[in-house]
Amino acid sequence: MSKYSKDGEVVLADIGSVIDGKYEILKMIGKGGMSKVYLAMDQRLNKQWAVKEIDKSARDKTNNEVVIQSAIAEANLIKRLDHPALPRIVDIIDNDDVIYVIMDYIEGEPLSKVIDEYGAQPQDVVIDWAMQLCDVLDYLHTCDPPIIYRDMKPANVMLRPDGSLKLIDFGIAREFKETNLDDTVSLGTKGYAAPEQFGGKGQTDPRTDVYCLGVTMYHLVTGHNPSEPPYELYPIRKWNSNLSGGLEKIIQKCTQLNPDDRYQSCAELLYALNHYEEIDDAYRTMQKSQLRKFSVMTGLAFLCLFVGIFGQGMKVRTDNSDYEHYMQLAETATDESSEIENYLNAIDIKPSDTKAYIELIKTLRSDTVFTTEEEAKLMKKVNPNLAVLKEQENYAELAFELGKNYWYYYDYGKSETTDNQITRMTNSIRWFDDVAAVGVNDNENVDHQMAEIYRNIGIFNDEINLHIEEASDKGKYQDYWADLTGLLTMISDDDPDEYEIVILEVYRLAMNSIEMYARKFKADGVEEADIRSVFELITEGTEQVSVTTDKTEAMKEDIMNRILTTEKAIDNAFER
Repeated sequence: MSKYSKDGEVVLADIGSVIDGKYEILKMIGKGGMSKVYLAMDQRLNKQWAVKEIDKSARDKTNNEVVIQSAIAEANLIKRLDHPALPRIVDIIDNDDVIYVIMDYIEGEPLSKVIDEYGAQPQDVVIDWAMQLCDVLDYLHTCDPPIIYRDMKPANVMLRPDGSLKLIDFGIAREFKETNLDDTVSLGTKGYAAPEQFGGKGQTDPRTDVYCLGVTMYHLVTGHNPSEPPYELYPIRKWNSNLSGGLEKIIQKCTQLNPDDRYQSCAELLYALNHYEEIDDAYRTMQKSQLRKFSVMTGLAFLCLFVGIFGQGMKVRTDNSDYEHYMQLAETATDESSEIENYLNAIDIKPSDTKAYIELIKTLRSDTVFTTEEEAKLMKKVNPNLAVLKEQENYAELAFELGKNYWYYYDYGKSETTDNQITRMTNSIRWFDDVAAVGVNDNENVDHQMAEIYRNIGIFNDEINLHIEEASDKGKYQDYWADLTGLLTMISDDDPDEYEIVILEVYRLAMNSIEMYARKFKADGVEEADIRSVFELITEGTEQVSVTTDKTEAMKEDIMNRILTTEKAIDNAFER
């Protein structure tokens, strides 16, 4: 039976209620129309999900039926897709009054919020986002049959903490049918939708998504919402003369009214974005001018070379001096804010030097917490320079420190009652994966070995719930056990300054895993003696750790409180 609040709004899922015996509702995170979205905790898997709730008993029966059918179609459509930029649907629960769709909980914020808070985004960042979106749209368009998304806009693109994007809301996506002359319905967001989405102008196809993506790029790079006055897509350099003429031409071609005048596929658009500078009129003019002046410049080359080398040498010397100055100021700073500010200044001078990043990372976690505000400061420096940083000899060290920052200290999604261990692990995967990719044949490199283990454990915890739902998890626990025991063996050689929180975090992970997966470990061939040996190592090790902070004291207490429950789980698994 539906319940109603004082203002008449339908309230179905109470905070704290449990859906289908396993999904505990934690809080509402969004709503619109006849549906609401909640954050829920899977009590069996200790993983957070997003739960979309669609009320079947709303008063507007006609429109509600459309919403219900659209939601079911959306869920069934996403269930058969597999792309890193798309959410996963893991369960659909159809009750008498309501339908619950269980899907990935996507951490981050929509690009619409990014624009609202920070305005127009840097050109290079927008181009990187557009290339990511081209990739996922091209994946949809090359499905069999092709899928047309039809609702590309900043509000439907989630920016994750690691800088990657997730495309959400497939409510009006449709499969392309070659025999259709027109779409059945006219759907889309005014200002972003292509002309053919409003009926009578042909069937929507991949070029429709090209148009919507072009408008989205326009909004992101100019900060001007096409759904608001003046309701017109001006050339982007009307708003900012410093923007690229090449990008301006790309956006204009994307947003042509006639689909035949647009890029004919997202793959074609992606190629243009990769070469946007070459499309720029200024670039072409410069190339022609350079060719005409080549003979004159040859005569001046030696003089310019001498002056250039001398000037560059002076600049490098000045930059090095300023860089070292800020590094020294950071090292001698008496408060954390000054230390952080000086490291940020050093990065601005030499963005390719990893040392300042690494020291900044260590400073940010010195209080054992890596906040979302600190993450924003750090990633604002890392993301624009990531390509050049990856070319540096000691990039692996930087990536390893970034991975540890997320694995042990990230506080996104953590509350007094909910641990965010899965969130921390999944956000660290990309960085440990970068370390593992460097020096693959260097087995003496402890960081490389640890990074592989961290990555594997993160991937396991990120994906195991889906394997369980699909009954495809058999055989995966043996490798996970090997990684857990490997991490326990290696962790004692970690940085002694971090030993207290690091060792307790690893102990807690191993204890939780034994408690949760004891039967699974047994089924995959892990011996009882091995499990009990690790259990005793954790118990004795935890008792011996001397804690010095409230945080580590709480961690130690949490582990000790789980000893009896975990031991019982082992007994039950081996029927003792």
